[in-house]
Amino acid sequence: MKLKIAIISILTCTLSQAQSLKAPKNWHNLDPVSDKVMGMSTEKAYELLKGRTPKPVVVGVIDSGVDIKHEDLSGKIWVNPKEIPGNKEDDDKNGFVDDINGWDFIGNTDGEDIDADHYEFVRLYKKSYEKFGDNPKKKLIKKNKEEYAQMKKFKADLDRKLDEAQKYLPMYQNMMDRVNSAEKVLVKHFSKSEFTKEEVEAINESEVDKNIRSAKQTYLGIYKMGASPSDIKDGFKQIYDEVNFNLNTTFDPRKNHVENPTALEYGNYGNAEVQGPDAEHGTHVSGIIAANRLNTEGIVGAADQAQIMVIRCVPNGDERDKDVANAIRYAVDNGAKVINMSFGKGQSPNKNWVDEAVLYAQSKDVLLVAAAGNEGTNVDEKPSFPNRNLINKKKVENWLSVGASNFEAATLAASFSNYGPEGVDVFAPGVAIYSTVVGSKYEEHDGTSMASPAAAGVAALLRSYFPSLSAAQVRNIIMESSYKPDLEVKVPGSEKTAPFKSLSVTGGLVNAYEAVKLAIKTTDGK
Repeated sequence: MKLKIAIISILTCTLSQAQSLKAPKNWHNLDPVSDKVMGMSTEKAYELLKGRTPKPVVVGVIDSGVDIKHEDLSGKIWVNPKEIPGNKEDDDKNGFVDDINGWDFIGNTDGEDIDADHYEFVRLYKKSYEKFGDNPKKKLIKKNKEEYAQMKKFKADLDRKLDEAQKYLPMYQNMMDRVNSAEKVLVKHFSKSEFTKEEVEAINESEVDKNIRSAKQTYLGIYKMGASPSDIKDGFKQIYDEVNFNLNTTFDPRKNHVENPTALEYGNYGNAEVQGPDAEHGTHVSGIIAANRLNTEGIVGAADQAQIMVIRCVPNGDERDKDVANAIRYAVDNGAKVINMSFGKGQSPNKNWVDEAVLYAQSKDVLLVAAAGNEGTNVDEKPSFPNRNLINKKKVENWLSVGASNFEAATLAASFSNYGPEGVDVFAPGVAIYSTVVGSKYEEHDGTSMASPAAAGVAALLRSYFPSLSAAQVRNIIMESSYKPDLEVKVPGSEKTAPFKSLSVTGGLVNAYEAVKLAIKTTDGK
């Protein structure tokens, strides 16, 4: 499942919780001390790097797809130098035909792409239901007692989630219809398709007719609830998709895909079309890492020499272990030194495949950076997958798990972020992150999905300017150099408070400035 904050909270927030402008658009790159905002000091870090010669570094973005034509990602997308575009041949003999910018593991050879899929627990429920049916024999239940109990639990979860989604869908439909109607009036008023909240606020109601006044009030009313028009549209889509796809047991997401779900089939399925039908999430992630720092457009990414390798394997729903394992291996085989994984789920039925790919990445000195998840839970008690813990209980050394932080000290741990004194390594900015979206546009998004690429961008920065550092060294530098505020904060997902330092391994926030200082010291200035 693409990681997002719980959208239902929008419907229950109060005016006292409302925020008009959530944060400065580049807050995540600013400094906690000099700028007085809890960013990760990227801009300050570049002051230490003046005069140093960086090397390009490839960052694999395993996600929903990327708008490779975005104005702020121009020149920042990896290009396979050994592949000839469009000749329908595997020129570099890597097993993937025409993989110019990456690969799509949720597309078929006819160029058709999967958009929606089930949640993993729904897939597991369906598989068990095929075995047991409605009235299983006692002998079958006795022989498969644990699976039967798990199936009943999954069925209860399915019924509860589907009931909730069906309950909220009409509310979101109504809200979205109102937003769309208001935007239609405002587009006509401004004579342009895009406008800002500030422009709407500036409308003089004494000089316009009733329809425009009403549109203004509707549009700004969404912000007063602590949301935005795009939040409402995203919320409606998420709930609509849950009802019709993610939780719909009659939906067949792979009816046009012939790959064997019981085998890895590396290099034998997918296609080279890397944007897919919904690249919003992956494009936003990519901008945080690598948006052009030298142009005058939009935003600035954390790593000025990063090249984004696009690996599509995350649908609207839960990614499959087979696709995740193959995506990691593809990124490693084709030169990525950092891999960002802004996704996660509650079950991993083929975790052995993912573990093998993670160990392969470790053997090739590749750093994996992963979102901790958005359920507001302790991952030490309720794990999210994938993670660094192997089936054999060992832990890999090339994995960085990232929680989401807010821009204000008072609410430093994002309310939705997962946490864990053993399972989450460090926090990074993940609230109101302004970045690239499809169509050369820009939007704010929240989530550990945003925190992970913030940390991955710093990792890419270090691997670019200090190429002698290993993946494990980069991970350790990011952790050791983290900014450790001595604060009591609200524990995500609850009303309790605890020291911020108790919520992760380091108790800190990613800090690029301190990381660069430590990298310089580690490499003796070389």
